[in-house]
Amino acid sequence: MILYPKLYLNSVKEITIDLLNKHNLKGIILDVDNTLIDYHKNIPDGIEAWAENLKQAGISLCIASNSNNKEKVKEVAKKLDIPYIYFSMKPLKSGFKKAKSILNLPNGQIAVVGDQILTDIIGANRMKMFSILVKPIAEKDIWITRLKRPLENKIIENYNKRK
Repeated sequence: MILYPKLYLNSVKEITIDLLNKHNLKGIILDVDNTLIDYHKNIPDGIEAWAENLKQAGISLCIASNSNNKEKVKEVAKKLDIPYIYFSMKPLKSGFKKAKSILNLPNGQIAVVGDQILTDIIGANRMKMFSILVKPIAEKDIWITRLKRPLENKIIENYNKRK
């Protein structure tokens, strides 16, 4: 189903080399807000080391954020030393296609990681990429995301019942 992720994890830090190898994944497209940073733009402990570990293992990373705040997205990308796309308009395909060209990998070898079903997961599934939903870093969200969370929570509840 287009609404359901292939995996549902607590944090990006649960994405390991073994997990990626198991699914033949060579690259990751990462969301920013509430996936890599909290509402106050803090990167949780361990995220930078996690990203470095993946890069050292040959995994390509790229940020695709719906945020139109270029400086915020650029700052996170700089800290993680990875390329980025801001205002990617997920779940539309254009941002995913740009990230795919940066990663230079086929869709089937790319994971998309984010905290929102209606943007990250639907977009990944439409692109036939491996969708990974993570729990939001914090409860505080921007207003548009707060509006979508009750619907997304219902989808997650149904997803969990099926698993």
